[in-house]
Amino acid sequence: MSGGSARVPLLAVAHGSQDARSSATVERVFGRVRELRPDLDVRVAYLDHVEPGAEEALAGLAAEGAGEAVVLPALLTAAYHSKVDLPGVLERAAAAFPWLRLRYARTLGPHPLLLEAVERRLREAGLEASPDTALVLASAGSSDPEANAVIEAAAAELARRGPWREVVAAHASMASPTPGEAAARLRDAGAPHVAAATYLLAPGFFADRVADQAAAEGAAVSAALGDAPEVAELVVRRYEEALLEAPAFPRVAAG
Repeated sequence: MSGGSARVPLLAVAHGSQDARSSATVERVFGRVRELRPDLDVRVAYLDHVEPGAEEALAGLAAEGAGEAVVLPALLTAAYHSKVDLPGVLERAAAAFPWLRLRYARTLGPHPLLLEAVERRLREAGLEASPDTALVLASAGSSDPEANAVIEAAAAELARRGPWREVVAAHASMASPTPGEAAARLRDAGAPHVAAATYLLAPGFFADRVADQAAAEGAAVSAALGDAPEVAELVVRRYEEALLEAPAFPRVAAG
């Protein structure tokens, strides 16, 4: 990476939660990113519940004289927050600070590194792929069918990587099956053992729901991805990809 690119700050925007465990974990994720890239100005903001908010963080960058920034949605799938909420924030920032060029990075997922992080967390929980163990890949869930399809595809890829007996996607909200329903169906289908992978960036409300529902059906549960090394590596990759793209904000009129 060139010295010039290192001067382009990274603003990661996470969802935010009233659960303090969530923001503490997000901060650890980006602390690991700073360890990987000590040359890079890495900042963290939130869409809700936690300060600083994304608009406040962008205003801070502009006030400091930044002319450019990479904004990374710290989300595992592209859905409403990355497609509507955050672009709206960037549009307003671009109008308020027209000299600030904003490169909009892709969401973290889908990416093979996230599956490696899933496998890491499973191993840490003592859960290894085995022909007698079925796996539930449990996400937060979304009203966006494309986001839920990403989880289905990730489950299929984990099954291919195996050797799990079966891998099914589940959703803690907005879609079915729930983690509890998925675990129960796998048991009913004859799986001797059922495990659940928490496909969430941080602990909090949804991670607790995944753990409670899966455990109620006798499934062992892995932790959220958190500051797994693969997540930090992926953040750096998304940053570098964004630097190769034209700034998304302010928008340039066609013609």
